Amino acid sequence: MIGLRPAGIRGTGHYLPERVLTNEDLQALVDTSDEWIISRTGIKERRIVRADEMTSDMALAASRSALDHAGLTAREIDLIIVATVTGDLVLPATACLIQHRLGARKIGAFDVQAACSGFLYGLNAATGFVATGAADNVLVVGVESLSRITDYQDRASCILFGDGAGAAVVSNTFERGEILSGSLGADGERADVIMIPAGGSLRPSSHESVENREHYMRLRGREIYKFAVSKMVELVKEAKRRHSNLELGYVVPHQVNLRIIDSARERLGLAEDQMFVNIERCGNTSAASIGIGLDEASRSGLLDRCQGKLLVMCAFGAGLTWASISLKW
Repeated sequence: MIGLRPAGIRGTGHYLPERVLTNEDLQALVDTSDEWIISRTGIKERRIVRADEMTSDMALAASRSALDHAGLTAREIDLIIVATVTGDLVLPATACLIQHRLGARKIGAFDVQAACSGFLYGLNAATGFVATGAADNVLVVGVESLSRITDYQDRASCILFGDGAGAAVVSNTFERGEILSGSLGADGERADVIMIPAGGSLRPSSHESVENREHYMRLRGREIYKFAVSKMVELVKEAKRRHSNLELGYVVPHQVNLRIIDSARERLGLAEDQMFVNIERCGNTSAASIGIGLDEASRSGLLDRCQGKLLVMCAFGAGLTWASISLKW
């Protein structure tokens, strides 16, 4: 049997667009208020791409930042995995565009579509490639231009989403951030909880689908709330059971809703400073959420007190999907 090699996070990076969309800005679009949005979501503002800014532009910026942090060049990357539901094109994969724009070798490049869980799906896959020796350095990017598929006539959903990109390099050589384990899951029976009704082979684009605004996200908030809280608690508890020899130091959860994060944290008995939160200024960035959070937490020094402890990242999203990664930081 082939022995598995260690794999860890060698470098991280992220990118946020310059344009800020505040709650006050949204008041001009729908019947809402700053107080209403903050009380229900915890979001004060979110970043939005320019009209001429593409998903691949954000992914490229985050990738370069992660490579620089890792001390690697694009030529040293062996594989690129991009998690997104808002790629530049239906095909080819955005990962292929990044491979070319980075100046990487003609290596493997593919996209993962698992919505908000996508970045952790990508990290799980990258860990397998590195652990088995199929790759030494894998670039994983989570990136979304959710403003392009958000219905700004729907008060319940347009307040939630922002744009951005987060990236990480998974390598067999690293100083900290050893990947201990990961998990993946999905429940396709509940696929209609979060979906875009038209634009696929089931319901191709048509004048009718455009007029009915069926190319925007639709979601059922109450079901998402119950699912997200219970799944976050379950994923963190599972990680603690798997690695009971380590003290839980920090959790980087998907930034879905502050009420959801706080509810899960209270059920887990964690202090406020044990869970990363940036939703108030970034909103829900789907597949970019965890990557942005990990990079911000690392560079700001929030993870310094997590040395030798367990760091858990967990996410949940459309599909329905969920995933986690456990690190020894």
